[in-house]
Parts: sequence; C-alpha cells; structure tokens
Amino acid sequence: MILSNLNSLIWYLPELTLLLTSIAVLIFDLFGRLRPYNAYLPYVGLIRSGIFLFIMGPSYEILFEGMIVNDSFSYFFKCIFLVSAFMIILLSSNTEKIKNVNNSEYNMMLIIITIGLFLMCSANNLVIVYIGVELVSLPSYILSGILKNDEKSNEASLKYVIFGSFASGLMLFGISWLYGLAGSTDFSIIHRELLVNSNPMMIYLTILLIMAGFGYKISMAPFHYWTPDVYEGSPTPVTAFFSVAPKAAGIALILRFIYSIFTVKGSFGNTEFIQSISWPQIMAIISAVTMTMGNLLAIQQSNVKRMLAYSSIAHVGYMLMAFTVLSSDAILAVLLYVFIYFFMNLAAFFFIVDVSNNTGTSKLSDYKGYASIAPISSAFMVITLVSLAGLPPMSGFIGKFYLFSVLFRESSFYWLAVIGILNSVVSLYYYFLIVKNMYLEKPSEKLKPLKPNKAILYSLIIFSSQNLLFYLYWTPLVEYFKRIVS
Repeated sequence: MILSNLNSLIWYLPELTLLLTSIAVLIFDLFGRLRPYNAYLPYVGLIRSGIFLFIMGPSYEILFEGMIVNDSFSYFFKCIFLVSAFMIILLSSNTEKIKNVNNSEYNMMLIIITIGLFLMCSANNLVIVYIGVELVSLPSYILSGILKNDEKSNEASLKYVIFGSFASGLMLFGISWLYGLAGSTDFSIIHRELLVNSNPMMIYLTILLIMAGFGYKISMAPFHYWTPDVYEGSPTPVTAFFSVAPKAAGIALILRFIYSIFTVKGSFGNTEFIQSISWPQIMAIISAVTMTMGNLLAIQQSNVKRMLAYSSIAHVGYMLMAFTVLSSDAILAVLLYVFIYFFMNLAAFFFIVDVSNNTGTSKLSDYKGYASIAPISSAFMVITLVSLAGLPPMSGFIGKFYLFSVLFRESSFYWLAVIGILNSVVSLYYYFLIVKNMYLEKPSEKLKPLKPNKAILYSLIIFSSQNLLFYLYWTPLVEYFKRIVS
C-alpha cells in the first residue's frame, strides 16, 4: 500500500529522531551550559531511534507516495547501521588521536551519514537513491580529513572527494538515461517500461553507469583505488565505520535496485534478467577480479589498516559471487555474510585502535610481541582473524559456505567458486602474519605494559565472541533471513 506524505511520518520516526539529534548536537555546542551533555546526546538519539525502529517494526508499506519502502529487508540493514554508529561513537571517545577533534561536528556528521544509509537501503525511487548516496558521501569526505594537521588525513579526504565526485557523476548520468527511457524515477514504472524496451544495449550501458556509483561505495573493482589511501589516512574509528556501514548500504542498494528494475518479476526471489542480459557473466568477472586484487595486494602491505582495506575489497568480491545467481538463496547468502562480516570486521578495528593508542601507529612491525602485554585482547583478535579467513570453527566459515553453496546449487560458475577458494587460501597468509607478529616475534621497543581500555576491551570481546556463537547457532540466523527474503 502506498501512503501519503502525512500518513508516512509515523513510520519515519527513527529517521526523524536521528535528524533532530543531529540538529540538537549542534545547538548544544553553542551554549556553554549545555555543552557537557553533548557527550551523551548522540547515544540517546541513536538509542531512541532504535527503540522506535524496534517498536514499529517493518510496516510493508511504501512511504511518501512511493519514494521509500519500509520492509523487513530495510529493517535488517537499519539495525546494522544504528549499532555501527553507536559503536563507532563509543570507540571514537576512547581513541587518542581524535580526542582533540570537535566532538559535536564529528558526531553530527556520523548521524547524518546514518540517515543517508537508511535512505540507501529503503530507496524505491532514483531521486532517493541519489540523495542517499550523496548524504553518505559528503560528510564522509569531511570525516576522512578531520585530522587537519595530519598530512595523510588530508590526502585521504582529497582522494575521496575526487573519486567520489567522478563515480557520482557516472551514476547520475546513468540515472538520467533511465529517466529518459521511462519518463519516471519510480522503480516500478521503470521496470514496466524496460520489460517492453527492445534496446538491450541501452540497458547494458545504463546498468554499467549506475553500477559505477554503487561499486564505488562498496569498493568494487575497478572502483576500489581510493580505499587503501582513505582507510590509512582516516582516523581508525572512521575507517572502521567506512569498512562496514556504507558497504552494507551499498550491497542493500544494489540488491534492491537490480531485483526491482532489471529482473522479469521485479521483486526478490527466483527470477531472471530482462532482455536476456548476460549480467551474471559480467558479475562473475567483476567478483573474481575484486577478490583477487584485494587479496594479492593485501599480502604486500606493512600497514595493518591498509591490509584490512584490501581485505574488505576481497570480502566484497566474495559477496559479489552471489550476484551471479538471481534467487532467494543468493539473497539469503549475501544477507548472512553481511551480518557476519559486520561483527568480525568491527572487532578487528577495535583491536587496531587498542594497538594504535599504545604505539601511535598501525604498522605491522608494532604488533610484534603485543600478546605479551595484552593477552586477552590479542586472543580475541586471533578469533576474529580466523573468522575473517573463513576457517572453522568460526562464523566466517558459515558465511563463505553459503556463498559458495549458491554457485554449486545452481550448477553455475564453478570456475568462480575455485577462484574464491584459492583466494581464501591466499588470505590466510596475511591474516596469520598478524598472529605471527603478535605471538612469535620479540616485543617492539615501543611496547610498554599498559592498563587496558575497558570500553575497547569489552567491545572487542563481545563482537569477537559472536564469531564463535554464530558458528554454533547459525540456524536461527538462516531462518530469520529466509523470512526477510520471502
């Protein structure tokens, strides 16, 4: 059912709460008496938004006269975005390098990005797609360069702006073509028009142009070149946020966009591409190139943040394997992997912040002997790295198993599955290189006995523990994602 603008507001309370919180953060910063409360205001806003989201749940209505979809698919991703923003703000308050940053501006931009992420995962109109992408991109440019006196942070911001503007331009050009073909920006109307369109080349070019913008958000090859420099130069909590939330939103946007517009059914489920488009072959090649480049370049890195940047590119390549098949099982596999990746990647960055607070850098050489002064956090980092590598008994193995099973179940792209398995073997080298430095090397001179930061330590323990928990109890997750897809 399509709701009017006025009737849609009640279902839009989570987003409105975030908007009011971002405004309140700036207002509180203007008054000396209110400024001390600014440290708690973002948490309150995110929690209230989560409460509204939980109480109302998905309405399965199309809001604002067809602009936004409020379904269980977007509900799942919104929960991820809220938890991500909450944990990043908590992590930022315990990070030495950004303690001198204006917290009000920093937190406001994180909240605005969260609103943009909400729009991306629930968009049902090309206008909302573009607004959501830009609402995420513009504050991200500022956050990546928020360390004004840091040369690498300035470089990260500049490169992010250049690559982001180029990708957004290509995406906007593709959107204009779709509007020209259908005379509308609504997904359902565009879908109906493309069903009777007799020019498959036009559809091909449109998909490729728009996917340039989407591919940039998820660091898909060949739009990944900005990722390592931006990840290295940005403050570590910002890097952690970039590696999880925008990528998840980009995956959600691609899924909804492809299935809603370019498939015969125009909805999630078992279907096929319109006009006999050979999109699965294209996605298979992109997936293979993305994961291979990510893993091979990660091996050469001496900076752990750059290493995890290339690692995140490789993980995007794994997820893109499921895009070669248009089925409910493929969607389920992607959602499951996004959920598991969310926990293991954030846990890894919690540990990086812990090391950075102690040594001042993220160089691999500074990890030598770190287990001797931080045995608990180091042990949970090992759990996280084993999960990232996709080895049992960790949830990363379950995530990869479902991705590979999609290809084997459909009896398609066996060569892509072989490349994926080989890439997983390659990733073992650089993940366990970190473990080797922590446990088998002599401690660096920079390392000194330290009192662990409780907020970082407890966050690392909680998020790392999920890697083992979801390996043992993954069936409830699969059942939940089946309900989302259906």
